[in-house]
Amino acid sequence: MSARAGFTLIEMTVTLAVVAMLMSAAVLGVGAITGAEARSAAGQLAGTVQALFDQAALTGRTCRLVFELPTRRETDARISYRAECAESGVTTSRDRDQALKAESDRRRDADRARPQDERILNPPDGPRSLEQLLTEEEERVSRAGAFSSYTDAVIEPRTLPSSVKVAVWVRGQKEYVEEGPAMLFFFPQGYTEKAQILFTQGNDTWTLKLEPLTGRVTVVPEALEVPRS
Repeated sequence: MSARAGFTLIEMTVTLAVVAMLMSAAVLGVGAITGAEARSAAGQLAGTVQALFDQAALTGRTCRLVFELPTRRETDARISYRAECAESGVTTSRDRDQALKAESDRRRDADRARPQDERILNPPDGPRSLEQLLTEEEERVSRAGAFSSYTDAVIEPRTLPSSVKVAVWVRGQKEYVEEGPAMLFFFPQGYTEKAQILFTQGNDTWTLKLEPLTGRVTVVPEALEVPRS
C-alpha cells in the first residue's frame, strides 16, 4: 500500500498555529532589539503632555500626570500613568513633596489596613464632638482642591508594555525616580515643570524633554543625564 500523501486539515491547522507563534515571537524579539515599544510609548506621552499643558492653560485648572512606577518587589506589575485635574488652580510646585508623601502614605496605609481600622473610621452614630466637626470641615476644604481623573480622546490612562521601563526627573529632584509614585504638574498660568522622562527597552533609551514655559516636548534617542544647573 502506498504512503498517504498530503496533510489532513488538523495537521495543517497545527502547522499554521506553530508558524503564527514563531512569527509572533520573532516580531516581539525585533521590537525589543530596536526599542520600538519604548519609542512608541515616548511619542504617546509627548502627545499627552502637550494636551495636558493646553488643558491647564485654557481652563484655569491645575493638572498633573501621575506615574505609577512598580517597586523592585512588584515583579509582575507594569508601569502606568494617568492625568488628573483639580477643580481650580489651587496647587503650586511647592506642594510636590507633600503630594508625593500623601500618595506614599496612602499606599502604605492600604497595605497595613486591618478590620479594626474600619471600626475606627466608621464609629457608631452619635453626637459629634468639636474635633470631629473640625475634621469634617478640613476634609470638605481638601475635597474642593482635590484632584480627580481627567480623560479625553488624547489624554487617556495608559499601561505600558512590560518590556518598557520608565524613570522620571522633575526640577528639584537630584536623580531620576525609578520606583514608586512620580508626578508632573501643569499650571493655569501656562507653564509646567522642567522634566525629563526616560523610556528604556533592552539596550535602547529615549528621553522625553519638557520645557517649562512653552510646554514644548522633544524626544531624544539617548539617555540624558539629570541637569545640574
